[in-house]
Amino acid sequence: MELNPFSYEFQDDPYPVYRHLRDEAPCYHNFELDFYALTRFADVVEASQQPLVFSSAEGTTLERIDTAALLPMMIFMDPPGHDLNRRLVNRAFTPRAISDLEPFVRSTALGYLEPLREKGGGDFVEEFSALLPMDVIMELLGVPSPDRNRLRRLMDATLERTDDPPYIGREAIEAMATMQEYWGALLADKRRSPDDSLMSKLCQAEVTEGGETSHLSDQDVLGFCALIGMAGTETLTKLLANAAILFHRWPEQWDRLRADHTLAAGAVEETLRYWAPSQYQGRVLAEDVECHGTVMARGARVLLVTGSASRDERAYQDADRFDIERPTHLATGFGHGLHFCLGAALARLEGRVGLEEFSSAFPRYDVDESKARRVHQSNVHGFSNVPFVAA
Repeated sequence: MELNPFSYEFQDDPYPVYRHLRDEAPCYHNFELDFYALTRFADVVEASQQPLVFSSAEGTTLERIDTAALLPMMIFMDPPGHDLNRRLVNRAFTPRAISDLEPFVRSTALGYLEPLREKGGGDFVEEFSALLPMDVIMELLGVPSPDRNRLRRLMDATLERTDDPPYIGREAIEAMATMQEYWGALLADKRRSPDDSLMSKLCQAEVTEGGETSHLSDQDVLGFCALIGMAGTETLTKLLANAAILFHRWPEQWDRLRADHTLAAGAVEETLRYWAPSQYQGRVLAEDVECHGTVMARGARVLLVTGSASRDERAYQDADRFDIERPTHLATGFGHGLHFCLGAALARLEGRVGLEEFSSAFPRYDVDESKARRVHQSNVHGFSNVPFVAA
């Protein structure tokens, strides 16, 4: 079986391929596209803990990206630059700032669900799961309400991929440029008129080490806002939509969640494990590495396939069963190690609240999977449309 992340057929259901590779080729080499892939849980976790060997500096997708031409983002940094930037961002992006958002998250979720409840259904993505994280992230960053939907569509466009090299089309490149212009104009406005937004707090963040005080540059602030703007909307949009279809397929699990909302946090974790929105993290080797008898040369592209690791029978009992009461386990859906997702706590909050409120609004629902449409992106799997009706 071939692992081709750009294949529509693969994106529809990658898990049979993953199972085959875990058993037969745990250090897989795709000669045509020239990359390696690690698919077993233990190998993915071990590689994630070696950022100076498995480098992120040349991008984290299969298609190579000229990171020097982009805004600086922590996801594309190795130590020590990554570490300083992360400490600075942590000064503003605090657990308190995230937990304080829960009332806003809940009221926003209810605001989108009420019209859907009144008309007996709609499009889960376009009318709920795409809008909730967008509003939360934009509220956090201080993006004016009239700009939010346009910015979300630009973010979507930057992630779209074509079937042929270089895989990044003209529309995606143009969207990247337009989005960077927007963030730059917004930052200039926040510099002139600081407020309580995360963007303003990032401008003020500082770290003192060895008598020297460091701040985030304008480019660093813009890079973080662009990163969390995209990651914070795209992945949660896909996570919630994936959950809607999974619960439709596993109605007994939905009944458990409806009866006990304390299971919502576990439902988020299980959805993340079972159908992870982010399927892999791309790396480039800084030195030769041998794995399962295969030598991967310095400079080789390697995919750490977290989507496969989370379904590895060697790490999870009954791995192909969707079970929201599964015992706690080391999760790889938000990455692992140095590059563990900085927005994981926010995503978990939004996912938990979103499922709680959706289960209250729609105790029974049906999904027309024949009309559900998937996105076609490199390492993000999920749906752009999920039609549903109250049952």
